[in-house]
Amino acid sequence: MERKFDLDERLINFAVITIDISESLPRSFAGNHLAGQLVRSGTSPALNYAEAQCAESMNDFIHKMKISAKELRETFNCLRIIGKKRWYPDIELRQVLDENNQLISIFVKSIATAKRNNSAK
Repeated sequence: MERKFDLDERLINFAVITIDISESLPRSFAGNHLAGQLVRSGTSPALNYAEAQCAESMNDFIHKMKISAKELRETFNCLRIIGKKRWYPDIELRQVLDENNQLISIFVKSIATAKRNNSAK
């Protein structure tokens, strides 16, 4: 995935690739389960980040950012399971996992900064 600095755009691109991966999974009980889980957790960060931009308070912003981070962590593990099952090309999956990890790092840092700024008031 191309590295971008517009977080909103990165999250939307990440959501799209998780949808693409989910649609490529086998149509089996486990494949369907992981496909649904991946779509939910992989698209959620973009949607929650958009809500965070209109947060009613700093605490609301932090809460929505934390939800995004949790969903990214869930997506990371879902992608790891898909990788272990060899249900998606390894080289492409590694790129998605790297982007996932970078996004987690961005959210962790943003949450820490927001908490620090909120307590400084």
